[in-house]
Amino acid sequence: MNDKKKKRIGVFVCHCGINIAGTVDVKKAAKELSKHKNVAHAEDYVYMCSDPGQKLISDTIKEKNLDGVVVACCSPSLHESTFRGTSEEAGLNPYQCEIANIREQCSWVHKDKQRATSKAITISNSIVEKVLRNQSLEPISVPLTKRAMVIGGGIGGIQAALDIANGGHEVILVEKSPSIGGHMIQLSETFPTLDCSQCIMTPKMVEVSKHPNIKLMTYSEVQDVSGYVGNFKVKILKKPTYVDPDACTLCDECTKVCPVVTSNEFDQGLTGRKAIYVPFPQAIPATYTIDAEACPGFLPIACGKCAEVCEPNAINFDMKPETVEEEVGAIVVATGYDLYSQKNLKEYGGGQYPDVLDGLQFERLLSASGPTQGKILRPSDHKEPKEVVFVQCAGSRDPELHCAYCSKICCMYTAKHAMLYKHHVQDGQPYIFYIDIRSGGKDYEEFVQRAVEDDGVVYIRGKVSKIFEEDGKVKVWGVDTLTGKDIQVDADMVVLAMALRPSGGAGELAKILKMAMDKDGFLSEAHPKLRPVESVTSGMFLAGAAQAPKDIPEVVAQSSGAASKVLAMFSSDELHHDPIVAEVDEDVCSGCKMCIRVCPYDARVYDEEKGVVTVNEVLCEGCGACIVACPSGATQQKNFSDDQINSMIDSIL
Repeated sequence: MNDKKKKRIGVFVCHCGINIAGTVDVKKAAKELSKHKNVAHAEDYVYMCSDPGQKLISDTIKEKNLDGVVVACCSPSLHESTFRGTSEEAGLNPYQCEIANIREQCSWVHKDKQRATSKAITISNSIVEKVLRNQSLEPISVPLTKRAMVIGGGIGGIQAALDIANGGHEVILVEKSPSIGGHMIQLSETFPTLDCSQCIMTPKMVEVSKHPNIKLMTYSEVQDVSGYVGNFKVKILKKPTYVDPDACTLCDECTKVCPVVTSNEFDQGLTGRKAIYVPFPQAIPATYTIDAEACPGFLPIACGKCAEVCEPNAINFDMKPETVEEEVGAIVVATGYDLYSQKNLKEYGGGQYPDVLDGLQFERLLSASGPTQGKILRPSDHKEPKEVVFVQCAGSRDPELHCAYCSKICCMYTAKHAMLYKHHVQDGQPYIFYIDIRSGGKDYEEFVQRAVEDDGVVYIRGKVSKIFEEDGKVKVWGVDTLTGKDIQVDADMVVLAMALRPSGGAGELAKILKMAMDKDGFLSEAHPKLRPVESVTSGMFLAGAAQAPKDIPEVVAQSSGAASKVLAMFSSDELHHDPIVAEVDEDVCSGCKMCIRVCPYDARVYDEEKGVVTVNEVLCEGCGACIVACPSGATQQKNFSDDQINSMIDSIL
C-alpha cells in the first residue's frame, strides 16, 4: 500500500463546455480542491479530453512531480482510459489516475449552482482520498488462442465467420439446425431492392462450406463454456443425424418409402415433410437427417423402410450423440430471432384460423421454392385471395399485453408483402393497418411510397381490435383513427407482422456463456454507443438479432463489426486483463467458501492444502460480489479496499 502522506495529487476540473460549467462554478471548485493538504496542483480547463487539455495534464505531471491524478469530468466509462493513457505517457502509473464524475452525478442532476458546486467539490475530494490509497498496478498478461467460435448459422453468423476466416484465422461455426441459412434463406425477396434472398444467401453458404479456415458443425449445440478471454474451452454436442453424409448419394429413395409425415419447419408448417428429410433444396450441408422424435425406426422392428432401400447403406440407427471439445480465443454470438407466437394473439385468431398467417408463412407463399411455387393461395381452400389485410405491430409496442418494444423491421417487410402480393394478384387489394410507419434506412421511405403510389396499397391508420372467421371470410374489425370511424374488412387472408423475439434457447445459452440479457431477453452490449458489438464478458461479441431486432443490412454490418473486433484481438500475441480484481488475505480467510458460491465468473477456487480460497485473476471481472459475501473481510478488491471506501465516506460526511 502506498503511503498517502508522501503523495502529490493533481486535480484537473473540466468545464465540458457548459455541460459542467453551466451548473458548477469550476474555478471555485478548483480553488477549494487546491486546499487539500495532499493536492499539489489544481486547475480548470474548458475541455480536458481535448489535445490541449491532455497536454496540460501531462506537462503538469512532469513539472509538479505528481504521483496521483484526479480528473473531475464526465463518467469514467467515457474517458477513464483516455486520461489513464495520458498519465502513463507522462511516466505515471495509469492506476494512479482516477475520475471524479461531476457531470452525470452532479451538474446534470442539479439546477442550484451553489449546491452543485459544493457537491462537485465533495465528490472530487472523495476521489482524492481514494487516489491517496491506490496501488500502482500492472495489467495481467493472458495467453491467446487465435481461433474463434461463431454460434448461429444465419446471415449474421455466416458473415462474421467469413470475415474472421478471410482474416487468416480458424473459425468453428456452430448451428443447431441441420443446415445453415437461418431465416434469411426462407425469404422470397428483400427490401428495398426486391432481390432474391436465396440468390444472395446461397453463394455465402457455399463459401462457408468450402472455406479452408471454417469448421462447420451443424445440428450441434454449445453445452458448456469454461475458461476466460483468449482461452475458452467449449463443449459442443453433435446430435446424430443417423445418416452418413459421405456415403449418402442424395438419391431420395428413402423419403419415398418413409410412412411418416410431420410439420415442415422450413415452410413454417404450411406443408409436411417426411421423418427423413433434407431441410430445403439448397441446404448446406446437403445431406439427409432423420427426425428421431417423428421416426418409428428406433423401436424394435417398427419400420426401418428407409434403411432397406438405401443401397449405399448410409443410414445408421446406432449413431450416438457426440461431445466435442474445442479451444477458442473469442466467441461471436449470432443466434438470431424467432417470431412471437400467434397463439399469444387470440383476439387476432392466431393459431385458430388457417387463413391468418404470420410474416414468415407469407414469405413461403411468395417464394418460388415454397409450398405453392410462388402462387398466393389461401391455405384453407387453395383459392387466390382477392383482399388481404396486413396487420402491423402484432405483439409489438404493446407493453400491457405483449412486447413493449418496436420490432423495427415490420413496417418495411409489410410494405414489401403488400407490394409483392399486388405483383402476384394484380386484381387484388392489399390493406395495411398501422400505428405509424417507421421507414428509417437508405431508400426505405421511397420504398413505402412506391407501395402506395405505384401498387395501390391502402394504408389505414388504426389498431385492429378483433379478427374472426365468418361465412368463409376473415373479418377484420378496427378503427381508422384519422377519420374516427369504425372499419370492417371482409378479407380472404390476414397476415400478422408478429413481434421479433430472441431465438429459442438463447436464454439458456446466455447462462452458459455468462452473458447479460436485457428485460426482453435479448443479449446486452457492454455500452450502447461506444461498445455496441461487445458483451460485458470479455472475449464475447454480439451480432445481429441476438442483440435486438434488426434488418439484413444492419445484421451484416454488425457481424462484420464483431469480426473486426475479433481480428483486432487476434493481432496481438497476448492479451492484457484489467488488474483491478479481487484478492484474498490468506491469513484472514477462514475457508468458508461463501465467496465461491456467489462468484458469477467461477474465478474463485478452494485450495484444499492451504484451506483457503484463491483467485484466478484472469477470470475475475472485479464485480465485488465476493467482497460482500466474505464474513471475515479476507477478500478485498485492488484499489477498492475497505480502507479506501471508508476514507471516501469520511471525506463526504
